[in-house]
Amino acid sequence: MKVHFSKDAPKSIGPYSHAIQSGNLLYCSGQTPIKPERMKIEIADVKGQTHRVIKNLQAVLQEAGLTLNHVIKVNVFLTDMGNFSGMNEVYALCFGEHRPARSTVAVKGLPYDALVEIECIAEFKNDVE
Repeated sequence: MKVHFSKDAPKSIGPYSHAIQSGNLLYCSGQTPIKPERMKIEIADVKGQTHRVIKNLQAVLQEAGLTLNHVIKVNVFLTDMGNFSGMNEVYALCFGEHRPARSTVAVKGLPYDALVEIECIAEFKNDVE
């Protein structure tokens, strides 16, 4: 097991790692739209927050030598399912043609009153660019 922390993602706000590598899998903790430099959420709408969340996830993946194309499973948490289409629009743009398995669930609340949190599992493979 190997622990991963990215200097380009927000510091963990609790007792957890950005990601844990076990075998050929990388388990990424949920990222919220916290801007790393300020450790605050600076965007109010779900589209902007989703962009920030995915950027934070990319920083964690990059630290491990991976990209969004290595992601095999995604879990999305929304505080309001009315924000699904906005999140989904940005998600589709960021992931492009890559379509990992995904679940999206509504939750009562998220840290710092975030609208969205995303976690993922990625796989280390030699044939993925």
